[in-house]
Amino acid sequence: MAENDLKNLLNPCSSGDLGNIVRRAKELGELTTLLSRALPVEFGGAIVAANVRESGELVVIAASSAWASRLRYETEMLLAAARSAGVEVATCLVRVSRS
Repeated sequence: MAENDLKNLLNPCSSGDLGNIVRRAKELGELTTLLSRALPVEFGGAIVAANVRESGELVVIAASSAWASRLRYETEMLLAAARSAGVEVATCLVRVSRS
C-alpha cells in the first residue's frame, strides 16, 4: 500500500469507519490528557486512559490498584475537569488497567 493511500485511510476527516475510529481515539487521548493535567503533579502517570459512556459515566482507567484507590478520592475533581471542557458527565467510575 502506498504511503499516501495509508494517510488517506487513517485520515480523521474521512467519512469512513476508520476515520471515525481515528477521530474517537484522538478524542479519548485528549480527554485522558485533560484529566491527567487536572490532577496534582504527584498523580503523574496515574491515569492510563479515559472514556465517556453514552449514559454520561466517566470511566477512568488507573495504572494500578494503588492509583485507583487514590483516584477514587478525586472523582469530583475529574468530573469538574471534564465538565469544564464541555463533556457531559454525571458519574465517575475508576477501574484498574489489566496490563
